[in-house]
Amino acid sequence: MRLHRRHLLAGLAGLALPREALAAEQTRFPVEIAARRISAFEPRSPDRRRFGALQFRGGLVLSCHHPRFGGFSALWRSADGRDLVSLTDRGYWLTAKIASDKGRPVGLDAAEMAAMLDAAGRPLARSRSFDTESLAIVGGQAYVGVERTHEILRFDWAREGVEARARSLPVPAALKKLPRNRGLEALGIVPAGAHKGAIVAISERSGKEDEPTLGALLGQGAPAFFQVARPGGYDITDLGFLPGGDMLLLERWYRPLRGAGMRIRRIALADLKAGALLDGPVLIEADLGCEIDNMEGLSVHQENGRTILTLISDDNFSIIQRTLLLEFELV
Repeated sequence: MRLHRRHLLAGLAGLALPREALAAEQTRFPVEIAARRISAFEPRSPDRRRFGALQFRGGLVLSCHHPRFGGFSALWRSADGRDLVSLTDRGYWLTAKIASDKGRPVGLDAAEMAAMLDAAGRPLARSRSFDTESLAIVGGQAYVGVERTHEILRFDWAREGVEARARSLPVPAALKKLPRNRGLEALGIVPAGAHKGAIVAISERSGKEDEPTLGALLGQGAPAFFQVARPGGYDITDLGFLPGGDMLLLERWYRPLRGAGMRIRRIALADLKAGALLDGPVLIEADLGCEIDNMEGLSVHQENGRTILTLISDDNFSIIQRTLLLEFELV
């Protein structure tokens, strides 16, 4: 979801898109992405690497002149960490190879963007289902959560990649009733335990400012609902699973006079069940004193026995925000 003070800028940016960008909706096209390295997560303490339970490995400020670049709201990396897939909240895929140097990201190679396609092969960007916010790729299938219309779409990623067409999955009525712009921001597939293979879908914020938000376990018979506590007024923006099954929640807050912040919590696999109120320890918490922006995407993969977390930010297509790619190791 876009931060409130960015709505006007984001809207104007959309109206200003040139004709050549609109013509590119049904094609896949290469993009040249410039990357400026972030050497310190907290600039005022440049030698500090440890932040809570995470160690900062490096980061990038990404920029591109193509008008479709930006608004990245979800993230996936392959098992070896080499391949990256993201999606924008305007219905576009981004694929790229991550270039690294001594274990730190230095750039994106072979980057392409493509319009996400509906079941008939038409761009989602031209439909009510344009607001794609969450992503999980498991077993060769890509699952995408759509805000506003509160849908879950499946794409045959292994066979067709960005040319795959969406197939709509059943969504219970309780999720269809979510607030229009506070829908399925977090999506994942449980990797272990009693609910292995189930889809976890969590709303950004289903109720009032201080209330828990709604989540559901789907795809294993009748849907099972749970709540996620929101201490500190954070909204849910993404989730990822550790190999053992514990869930990581990426969260974000925004206040007009205070700026923005992010947090990652760890939720025990055993707690993920119908009727639960989920909460767990904080792994990292940061505000604008660190190199963050509107952090919306989270991916988890293994590298030589190490657990690597990668985050991406949604710049809302605004000239006063940034697209950041941050990499941490779970210590």
